[in-house]
Amino acid sequence: VQLQASGGGLVQAGGSLRLSCAASGRTFGNNYAMGWFRQAPGKEREFVAAFRWSLNRGYVADSVKGRFTISRDYAKNTVFLQMNSLKAEDTAVYYCTARASWTVDYTNVRHYDNWGQGTQVTVSS
Repeated sequence: VQLQASGGGLVQAGGSLRLSCAASGRTFGNNYAMGWFRQAPGKEREFVAAFRWSLNRGYVADSVKGRFTISRDYAKNTVFLQMNSLKAEDTAVYYCTARASWTVDYTNVRHYDNWGQGTQVTVSS
């Protein structure tokens, strides 16, 4: 499967951005997961959000809860990450990811084996 991410950019603190990730190529069954991780300079890649396709349900990290929302377009195999009230600490490269089946350990980066190219999000304070 190929993942194409888009929507990053430069925004002032308090602003909003919307990231998109479209999946194409070999498709998974109905129980797959798509989501986002991010990696700031000098830090490990960390979980941001995941979407469970079969239940139409999204999950976000505690650090972004109330500010970020993950959603999907079922027909287009696309997930979106709506990021509001952005903070300087949200600055990172955001990576779209997917796996063929849902896992209860969905926040663990090692469970994902399909990655997009990354999109830079920079929040100026």
